[in-house]
Amino acid sequence: MRRPLQMTLLVLSGIGLLHIALVTDLYLRYVKEGMRPLLIASGTLLILLGAADAVSYWRRRELRAEHTDHDEHGHGHHHSTAPRAAWLLFLPALSLLFYAPPALGAYTASREPAKVVNHQDDFEPLPATSPLPITLSDFTLRVQQDRSRAIKGRTVQMTGFVTSATQGDSWFLTRIMISCCAADAQSVKVRIYGSPAMSANTWVVVTGTWHAGGTLGTSSAPVALDARSVKKTTKPVNSYTDALPLTLTR
Repeated sequence: MRRPLQMTLLVLSGIGLLHIALVTDLYLRYVKEGMRPLLIASGTLLILLGAADAVSYWRRRELRAEHTDHDEHGHGHHHSTAPRAAWLLFLPALSLLFYAPPALGAYTASREPAKVVNHQDDFEPLPATSPLPITLSDFTLRVQQDRSRAIKGRTVQMTGFVTSATQGDSWFLTRIMISCCAADAQSVKVRIYGSPAMSANTWVVVTGTWHAGGTLGTSSAPVALDARSVKKTTKPVNSYTDALPLTLTR
């Protein structure tokens, strides 16, 4: 790979990073929201490096041209090359501009176990709101760790996307969360009974009550819900969080 192509790769990568971080929200498919300033800084730096390299390259060419005017045996004909595999670097650079891979979803979630939630000893009283908006992680904690059994009999409401299950009479409501980037993604799931599954990756708001089983407040209690209603909703811009229910789509 010759110098002009190396410079082009730097500039393309920089433009691609700025495109996904400034023009669109596609960067959220790769990293968490807080990483946006770093992407912008990285994209700007790559463009500046490419531009500086270009200026240096053309100045050297001019000097070599002047030198070969006086010496027909000048050394301006040597070109360093890089392994052919280096050309593959153009693919991710171009993909940032012209093609964005789909966000992680049901395919990923169905092939990995649910995230283990952190241990919690103390729980605040639940609000009297009904249905009670709650995240999948908080629901899991209440079901398996809250010894006060405050979740029993409460109508709750959760948002996530549909993931199929091996059992035909149920499916999973799922959220995927990332700590830094898509490579460390983990999923949290709640098994849904009493309502047929919509298409995989469909974002829904589910309202229902805890599906009884085991001993509530211990790990034997199933993280499951008996659905009273399941309604489609819009996919959030930042889908890699376990957030409270979204506004229903009419």
